[in-house]
Amino acid sequence: MPLSTRPTIEKTAAVSSRRFVTLDQDGTADGWLHVVVEARTSVFYHQQYGGHMCRQGQVEGFLVPVFGPDALDALRQLFEGEFAGGGMWNRSWPDDERERLRGIIESIPYWAFDGHTEQLHSLRLNENRMRDADEAWVPVIAPDGPGVLLWANSD
Repeated sequence: MPLSTRPTIEKTAAVSSRRFVTLDQDGTADGWLHVVVEARTSVFYHQQYGGHMCRQGQVEGFLVPVFGPDALDALRQLFEGEFAGGGMWNRSWPDDERERLRGIIESIPYWAFDGHTEQLHSLRLNENRMRDADEAWVPVIAPDGPGVLLWANSD
């Protein structure tokens, strides 16, 4: 076969098995709550959080949508209203504020499914990781394991 008619073989770079998903990249989605349950999935969810501090967080795992409009309103009132959207990272949480956050988190229903049976549970605040708690980024414990509760950042 003459050189000019040979098919060309293009070399492509190896595609990473890691995937990155930015949640609400343009800030137009509203009214959502998700839990990213931490697991080795090679899928990393990126989220802006911390109110006007605009922190950037990333967590590997799988995303579970949860529904809790009253809880979302309460979270917004707490972080955007009372804490003025200024970011809470590495904050010392007084007992009354911690208890309030705990109650909000426990009011969020989480449906766990083992492949055969669905069962309703509540999320729990991960008190061992309270220093990471911030607006739109709260460490939780779900029936499927530890994770992070996420919602649209207020900035």
